[in-house]
This record gives sequence, C-alpha cells and structure tokens, in this order.
Amino acid sequence: MTSASQGPHGPSRLIETVDALRMALAETPDVLSFTLGGTIDGETAAAAEADGVPREFLDFCRILDGASCGPSVQLFGLAEAEGHQFYCEPVVDSPLPLSPEKLFCVGLINQAAVFVDRAGGGVLGALEEGADWVDADRFDQLAPTIEAFFLERLATPAEYRRLALVDDELVEYDDWLKLLRRAGLAD
Repeated sequence: MTSASQGPHGPSRLIETVDALRMALAETPDVLSFTLGGTIDGETAAAAEADGVPREFLDFCRILDGASCGPSVQLFGLAEAEGHQFYCEPVVDSPLPLSPEKLFCVGLINQAAVFVDRAGGGVLGALEEGADWVDADRFDQLAPTIEAFFLERLATPAEYRRLALVDDELVEYDDWLKLLRRAGLAD
C-alpha cells in the first residue's frame, strides 16, 4: 500500500482505494464486473437524505455505491439498501434493539444484517450468529464509520477472509481477494 493509503481514514483514502479497485477491475476480465457499484450524484443524495437515509451512508455512496465482495458479503448501494430496511423492523422475542429510527441496513454478511447506527454513525452487526443474527444478545460495533468498515474490514484481505469465512483452499478462487491483490491491497 502507498503511504497515503496508510494514513487516517477519510474520503481521500477511500477514494484512493476505490480508484485502485476500479482500475484493477477494468484490467481483470476474470472478475465479475458487478463487483463494484458506481456512484450517486448530489441530487440523488439530497433526495435520499430528505427521505431519511443517513448522511454517512450517502457520503460513502457518492464514492462507491455498493460492493458485492463475494457470495456471502455484500455492502448495499443506495437503491438496494432502501429495499432492505425491513431488517431494521423489530422482531418478536429478539433481544436486539431493532428500530428503523435507530438503524439503517447497509449490507449482509453470511446472512447477518449489517447496520449503520443513525445516532453515532458506527457500523453494527451480530455476524457471529449468521442467519440467526436476530437471536443475538447484542450488536457488535464492526467499525466506527462505514468508510472504516470498508477500508479495514472489506478492503483488507485478512479481515475480509475472516468475515467471509473463506477457507484456505478457496483463497486463490475468491474474486474479491483476486481484485484486492490486483489492486495492490493485499497484505
């Protein structure tokens, strides 16, 4: 990684990382092109914010409107996120504080919903539970921001492998890991 990409989190590091991924994707015919979403414009972001979409998520989507990192890891783009807010609704007998007023669903990892906390902007989830995430006792903070989540968890090969449960035998076949390597983001 470049020294600039090792600096504090922020839009410039996110932009550098996404640009490197986009360049690698353009040069990689064996990786699915839908892996990286596009971007949203200011008008779309303003309309979505007026509809209650958290600004932190919209700022991220202005740089990267979603990423399909593999069969078990998806960070939604704006349109897809808007269609998945049912995950925020309270579930009978779930100890989790599910509420559309408090949470905004931004993705899925191993069938567990991933949320942005509307109050603090942190990324939350109960990933250890997988498809049974609604039965978890609490949410874990996965990252302080969505940018940090993408950079530290999804664009970092070791963390992505852990989150996506990629077996050692499958590392060389995982498209997202191929893309990270080709973008110069491998450990």
